[in-house]
Amino acid sequence: MSDGIGILLPGPADFGAWRQQARRLLAAEVPPEHVEWRVAGELPGLFGGGAPPPATAAPATASVPRAFLELAEIAIRHRGRERFALLYRLLWRLTHGENGLMQMATDPDVLRLHAMAKAVRRDAHKLHAFLRFRCVETDDGPRYVAWFEPEHHILEAETGFFLRRFAGLRWSILTPEASAHWDGESLRMGAGGTRAEAPPEDAHEELWRAYYRSIFNPARLKPAAMRAEMPVKYWKNLPEAREIPRLMAEAPRRVAEMVERGATPPAPRRQSSLHVPAQPIAASDVAEGMPADLFSQTEDRPAALAALKAELARRNDLPPWTGAATQMVFGEGPPGAPLLFVGEQPGDEEDIAGRPFVGPAGRLFDRAAVEAGIDRPATYVTNAVKHFKFKPTGRRRLHQSPDAGDIAYYRPFLKREIEIVAPQLVVSLGATALRALTGKPLAITKVRGELIETPDGLRVFPTVHPSYLLRLPDPESKEREYARFVADLKAAKREVS
Repeated sequence: MSDGIGILLPGPADFGAWRQQARRLLAAEVPPEHVEWRVAGELPGLFGGGAPPPATAAPATASVPRAFLELAEIAIRHRGRERFALLYRLLWRLTHGENGLMQMATDPDVLRLHAMAKAVRRDAHKLHAFLRFRCVETDDGPRYVAWFEPEHHILEAETGFFLRRFAGLRWSILTPEASAHWDGESLRMGAGGTRAEAPPEDAHEELWRAYYRSIFNPARLKPAAMRAEMPVKYWKNLPEAREIPRLMAEAPRRVAEMVERGATPPAPRRQSSLHVPAQPIAASDVAEGMPADLFSQTEDRPAALAALKAELARRNDLPPWTGAATQMVFGEGPPGAPLLFVGEQPGDEEDIAGRPFVGPAGRLFDRAAVEAGIDRPATYVTNAVKHFKFKPTGRRRLHQSPDAGDIAYYRPFLKREIEIVAPQLVVSLGATALRALTGKPLAITKVRGELIETPDGLRVFPTVHPSYLLRLPDPESKEREYARFVADLKAAKREVS
């Protein structure tokens, strides 16, 4: 194997360095089986270090699908040593006659790439959810230090999350292989540390445990689901973990007491012609003394959905334009569905039928879902706004987009609907749905196909609304964008498979 090429990368997740070397290898027409990839500090393998690519080889310029690059940038953070070779093998195949490789969902290399990216995303989610800072007094003032043991090389890529959330604090995150330090102005990456270097319990710990005890909802307790989302291995670094066994043991008694106490009916409200969307009903207003989502984690979730639907139908402060609608159109599908789709609002046919996704856009969605391999009857579909907003024009009712106030009014009900259904992933169809789920306007063109985690832990996958496809002016555009929409649905399906 004297013709073997050895590639030494400076870091375990340096996508830029890997990409540059891969382009040089492509320019030199070096096949994947002749390349050994390793990271600085690792011992050479089969080729004993090998020779570098020819110095005269300029980096190749090759056109590859955006989906590959996006997945590759995530998968390279996986701890598996084969990740570099896998990425180069896929790149080689894409540039040597297999242009449609990324659409071959059953290909072993493509499957492995998606599995790696999914594992990295899950690890990042755990980092966001289970990191706990502790305060340390220093000569420069308080610094908040946290210890975490990630499964993959994710720390540097995820520092942006903590910069956005804790920009005003000085903090450090320690892991076994690397550390991140923010001084309020600049970020510095450093060497790894040990658990002993992280501070023990601080003065805020008991306050946090008291808060955790106060918000714990015994009626929503599902131990198996909790352990699946928060594996026991993370408990040792969570201050609230010591409270969990006792809270679980007390849950049956507390639920029985809640049921016996019953709900306090909300105070009657006077009919009002004013619509104040900036102050939507809070979940706690539904029934004083009993959680609004009491049934969301029990077997009576259909009854909880029916109760939520009835409550919304009884509201006397609905947006004034809803009086022109035929009826409210609530969500439809099995509670516990792994995929929940959120559209904008009912259309003309939905308003008449009283069911979501039955008009032209809904029929197009059904067809695309089937092509994407999604069991359509096993999904839950709903809309951000539950009434048809339109402008009468003769015999036709012309659709009008909901405004920010309309979205804000229905948002608490949408949130509770999602909590009751408890999907693994929520797919937002269009900008209105995405705004209702995230609470802020986001450009679909910038976030389409990216997994977004909301502050309350909801996993959202944005794509376009199927009505967008119906509005495209020519058959070629419709065919191209329809194929892209199907690809988005396939990607969403992979997130829950």
